[in-house]
Amino acid sequence: MQLDPRRILIFRTVAREGSVSGGARALGWTQPAVSQHIRLLEEEVGQALLLRSSTGVTLTEAGQRLLRHADGIAGLLGSAEAELASLAEGAGTVTIAAFPSALADFVPRAIAAARVAVPGLTARVIEVEPPEAIEAVLAGDADVAVAFEYDELHDEVQLARIELGPDPSRIVLPRDHPLADGRPVDIGDLASADWVGGCERCRSHLEALAADAGFAPRIQFETDDFVAAQSFVAATGSVTLLPDMALRVLTRDDVVVAPLADGSGRTVSLRHRHGAERVPAVQTVLDAMQRLWSERVG
Repeated sequence: MQLDPRRILIFRTVAREGSVSGGARALGWTQPAVSQHIRLLEEEVGQALLLRSSTGVTLTEAGQRLLRHADGIAGLLGSAEAELASLAEGAGTVTIAAFPSALADFVPRAIAAARVAVPGLTARVIEVEPPEAIEAVLAGDADVAVAFEYDELHDEVQLARIELGPDPSRIVLPRDHPLADGRPVDIGDLASADWVGGCERCRSHLEALAADAGFAPRIQFETDDFVAAQSFVAATGSVTLLPDMALRVLTRDDVVVAPLADGSGRTVSLRHRHGAERVPAVQTVLDAMQRLWSERVG
């Protein structure tokens, strides 16, 4: 079997666009031409890669597996383009996709440090949660994703991963709460509390911890804003679970922060396309972020 790399990339475009017609528009080709390449690729692999319907395409298991490799090929090609561009343009521009609490302090400080090292470096940021940040890197819309994972949820994608370290979860309580004495809190002791839920990934972590403790959290309020979450706690007597990174940026005076008794939390990492570290501007940003995290926990 000898696969045509060009057809693999055509297949990737169709898969990412969700339809043959969408892939044709993205490529600037006619739909029959794209269909012909997909048909020839399926002949090369000896099985169907896409199931077509009136609403678009669905990947077969073979298609899903090929897409992961196709993303890797596209990433390598994207890295080659970026590396050549950086040689032509000097320091170049680095696009960073990161979640809100990282953008509140960590990312700006890392960019400032990178610009001290390379004054000509330009950075732009995209505020998105980890799944979207990783998709942005896979699609070539970002160079670096600042992401986080919990023990019960990992991102298995064809991207390089640099682990920065743990970011513990904290319980945020009203100042007059019986458990607001600063000592570690067993989440099971809050089974009857009203909760403020955060982003989808953070809420899933809360629900997993609560399930282990034998209860389902009664989520009365939902917000992705870590400052607003504290405001709900202070105003309504509810409680919430927030990462240490967010609380280092700002903790309201009328709430109390306590560590979780089990010490659980998330792991923060950097994700980038394989080979992107060879782009000087990207490597400068990666180095600055790793140094800053080491100083943060040191």
